[in-house]
Amino acid sequence: MKQLMLGNEAVARGLYEAGVRFVSSYPGTPSTEITENAAKYQELSCEWAPNEKVAAEAAIGASFAGARSFCAMKHVGLNVAADPFYTMSYIGVNGGMVLGVADDPGMHSSQNEQDSRRHAIGAKVPMLEPADSQECKDFTKLAYALSEEFDTPVVLRLTTRIAHSRSLVELQDRDERDLKPYEKNPAKNVMLPAFARPKHVKVEERTQRLTQWAETAEINRMEINDPSIGIITSGNSYQYAKEAMGGGASYLKLGMVNPLPVELIKTFAEKVEKVYVIEELDDVIESHCKKIGVDVVGKELFPLCGEFNQSLVRRLLTGEELPAQALEAEIPVRPPVMCCGCPHRGLFYALKRAKVYVSGDIGCYTLGASAPLGMMDTCVCMGASVSSLHGYNKVLGEKSEKKSVAVIGDSTFIHSGITGLIDIAYNNSNSVVVVLDNSITGMTGHQENPTTGKNIYGDPASAVSLEALCKAVGIDRVRVCDPYDLKETQKAVNEELAADGPSVIISRRPCALLKTVKHNPPLTVDNDKCIGCKACMAIGCPAISQRDGKAVIDRTQCVGCGVCEGLCPKQAIVSKEAKA
Repeated sequence: MKQLMLGNEAVARGLYEAGVRFVSSYPGTPSTEITENAAKYQELSCEWAPNEKVAAEAAIGASFAGARSFCAMKHVGLNVAADPFYTMSYIGVNGGMVLGVADDPGMHSSQNEQDSRRHAIGAKVPMLEPADSQECKDFTKLAYALSEEFDTPVVLRLTTRIAHSRSLVELQDRDERDLKPYEKNPAKNVMLPAFARPKHVKVEERTQRLTQWAETAEINRMEINDPSIGIITSGNSYQYAKEAMGGGASYLKLGMVNPLPVELIKTFAEKVEKVYVIEELDDVIESHCKKIGVDVVGKELFPLCGEFNQSLVRRLLTGEELPAQALEAEIPVRPPVMCCGCPHRGLFYALKRAKVYVSGDIGCYTLGASAPLGMMDTCVCMGASVSSLHGYNKVLGEKSEKKSVAVIGDSTFIHSGITGLIDIAYNNSNSVVVVLDNSITGMTGHQENPTTGKNIYGDPASAVSLEALCKAVGIDRVRVCDPYDLKETQKAVNEELAADGPSVIISRRPCALLKTVKHNPPLTVDNDKCIGCKACMAIGCPAISQRDGKAVIDRTQCVGCGVCEGLCPKQAIVSKEAKA
C-alpha cells in the first residue's frame, strides 16, 4: 500500500514501523509535524516536553530502559539538547535512539541558518539525510538498526523542503520489539572522567567502523550518466541537481552525511571528468573531498547562504536558465503580521506609548518588531529576552530600569525563561518581565504546553500556574492584565515600570485562532463620526484600512476584539448592532 505523505509524516510512519515506543519533543518548525503525526499511532507514547534538552534526556531514559526512542527538534533546538547529545555519543544506547533534526536553509521560520551536520561531526555521531518522503521513512528505520549495531545515537537530518514536501511512501507493518533488558554497567553509563576517557577511544574506533560501512552502504550510491559532469550531493540538493541536469550529469548521492566515505568518493571522481559538490549551507562534503585529495568545485561556485533551487543549480553549472512559468499578474509583497484579534497587539501598543526598550524573544509576538508597532529592540534565542534584560539593566542601572521590559510567550517562558527570571530575582535587578500568555504554543501551530492543562492528546494534564511559579522563584510583584483592555494594560505597564524591584506582568488572553474562543460580532465604522485621523491604524490590524479618507473594517477578518474602539477619539468604531 502506498500513501502520499509529507516528509515529517513519513518519519512518523518510520517510527511506527521501527517499533519505537517513546517519543518526546518540543515543537519547532519545520520539525513539529513529526511528533504530531507520531501521536496518531497508539503504539507510541508521545509527549511534548518543556524544551529540547528535556526531550532528549527523556528519550535517553527510555533508551536506558531498553525501548527504541526518538526526539524531534529544529536545528536551533539541537543547541539546547547539545549537552546530553554529546555525552550520549560516549555512552551509546540500550534501545536504539534517534534524534530528528530539521534544518531551515533560507530561514523560512528561524533566526539563523545553522548547519546541523556540524553538530554530528562534533559529537562524532552518524547522520543520515533523506531526499524524499520514502527515504524519510526508510532512513528512520535504518537509523535504529545502525543505532543498535554501532551502540550510538543517530541523527536524521531533514530540511524544510524535505520535511514539508509530499511524495509517495510504501507502507509496511510494525516491527514490534521487546524491551532490551537493562544491565547495571557504570563503566558504560556513568560518565565520570575515569570512565569517559576509554569511551572516547571507542567513539573514534566506532567512527572508523561507520566509515567502512558507508563505503558500501546502499544509501550511498553512484548514478553514472554523462561523465563530463559529476555531482556529489545529498538530501534535497540531490533533487535540485537531478531536476536541473537530468541525464546530463552523473551523481554520487550520499544518504549518510557523517561519517563520509573515502574510497567511494575517490572511485566516483575517477569515473567523471569534473566533480562538483552541491550542498546547502556549509562546505561539509566539499571540505571532506579536498581533505582526501579529491579536486572538487564547491562553494567558489555555489552560495554559502540561503536555499537552493533547480534554476540556480542549472544556471551555475551551465549558464543556462530553466524555462519558467511566467505569472500573469504581479503578486504584492505580503509580510507576516499578527492576526486580527491577536492578544499581543494591545500589549505592544501599551509598550509603545510607554516608550520603552523591549528585550524580545521567539514566538508570534516577535512580529511586534514590525511597523507600525515597531516595539522590539532585540531578539536572540528562546529565553534570552529575560536574561539579557537583566544584564542590560545591571549595566545601565537607573538609565534603563524604568524604561525597559522583556516580553516572552507562555510556552517560551516554560522552555527557557524561568531560569532567567530566577537570575533577575536572585541578583536583584529592577526588571519588568511581560509573559504573553495566549494559552497555547502559537507560532508552531497550536501545540499544548505545560501551562495549558492538556497534553499532546488533548487529555487533562497538570497545568503550571504562572503566577505561583513567578512568586516561587522570588518575584513579589506579579499581576495579570487583559490586553484587549487598553486602559488596564497601560496602567499595568506604567505602574510596574514605576515600582521598585523586579516584577512580572502576565498579559493573558487566548490566541484568537483557537477553536474554543468565541468572538464578538465584527465591528464597523460610522462614517458620519469618522474624521480620518488614522488613530485606529496605529495598532496595525489587518482588518483596518483607509478608503476615501475614512477608516474601513473588513468584516470577514474582524473578530470584534474591541482594541481599536479604545483608540478612536470620536467613538466612530462600533458594533453593527450599536450603529443600527
